[in-house]
This record gives sequence, structure tokens and C-alpha cells, in this order.
Amino acid sequence: MKILAASLKYVYDLGWSQQAISAGAESIGYPGIIHGLFPNRGADLVHYFYLTCNKELNKILEEQALAVEQSPTKKKKTLELQVRDAVETRLRMVIPYKKTWPQALALMALPPNVPLSLANLLTLVDDICYYAGDKSVDMNWYTRRIVLAGIYKTTELYMLQDNSEDHRKTWNFLERRIKDATQVHTILTTTSDMALPDLNRATETASAVFVTARNILGLNWNR
Repeated sequence: MKILAASLKYVYDLGWSQQAISAGAESIGYPGIIHGLFPNRGADLVHYFYLTCNKELNKILEEQALAVEQSPTKKKKTLELQVRDAVETRLRMVIPYKKTWPQALALMALPPNVPLSLANLLTLVDDICYYAGDKSVDMNWYTRRIVLAGIYKTTELYMLQDNSEDHRKTWNFLERRIKDATQVHTILTTTSDMALPDLNRATETASAVFVTARNILGLNWNR
């Protein structure tokens, strides 16, 4: 992992590539040929970056949740605002690599890399929802996470084309998508007449999907 960490600074010029890994290895005293330890080449580097950013966000959200618990009189953010801030925080981690990020997205869209890419995304949105207070496993639990995954990806793509100062247009876009999703969710949950057996099967499927995602990444499911 030290090699991949050292390789990130070379992504700016060399992209998410075997060459970046070789340069990173050499910068900390390893022979460049050691890139052979990473058979998926650039995809391994993208996965490392994504996993590292997810862990960093998880740490931030955990610290924020703990601070709220320790200050019960402090005004708490709404769920929507917590989600918005978390998504913005996570996307800001991509901004330094924005120039080469389309290459990273293309790599992770290749069939062999899709399971890891999807697992990273599902784990990300589950962590955001969990620390925003959405912990009960029901149909709404599932729906919110899938919708949030869509919001994250569309905002990520919007950001790549955004040249506004501090990506202000991106954060406005994100806020609008969350408001739209909240309105749609309210309509669906107040008009749904789904039969209970179907609801039970749906929630079981939801749990299986997110457990599988964490298993792929080698993470514990401790919800």
C-alpha cells in the first residue's frame, strides 16, 4: 500500500497507470519493476485511492457523530444537510485529480473492475446514510442508498465539467438533486401500497447487496 500511496503524486502527469506505480515505487526506494505486484495496473491505483478516500470520509463522519453525541444541546443538522455536506466532502477529495479522473472512471467501468467499483460506491453511500442517522433496515433504507448512489455519480460527472470558482455550480447542482430526491421519496413513501411479503423480500435483498459489497472490499459489516 505504501507504493500506491507514493504513486498518487505521479497521477497528475502519468495518469492512473503502470507508469505512475513504477514512479511511485522508485520514489521510495523500490525498483520500478515492482509494479508487477499490481496486476490490474491503473485500476489497482484507482481502487486504492477510492478506498482510502472512503475511509477518510468514514473517519470524519464518525468524529462528527461523536461530537454531536457529546453536545446534545447543540443544534443538529437535518438529514438532508448532513448528506449534502458528506457528499461534498467526499467529492472534494477528487478535485486534486480532476484532470485525470475521467481516465479513472473509464478504468473502473471495464467489466473486470465493475464489482470493485460498485462495492466502493455502495459502501460510500451506506456510510453517509448511516452517520446521518438512517440505521433501520427497511424499504426506505434501501431506496435512500440507491438514490444517493445516483446523486453521487451524477454530481461527480457534473463536477468534471464545472469550471466555476470553488466548483460552486457543482455544490448547487448537488443541493438541487438532494431536494428533488427528498420530494420524490416523500411521495413514494406516502402512496406506497406494497404488500408486506414483497417488502420483506426487498429488505432482505437490500441487506444482501450491501453485505456483499463490504465482503468484496474485505470490510466488516457491523451495522
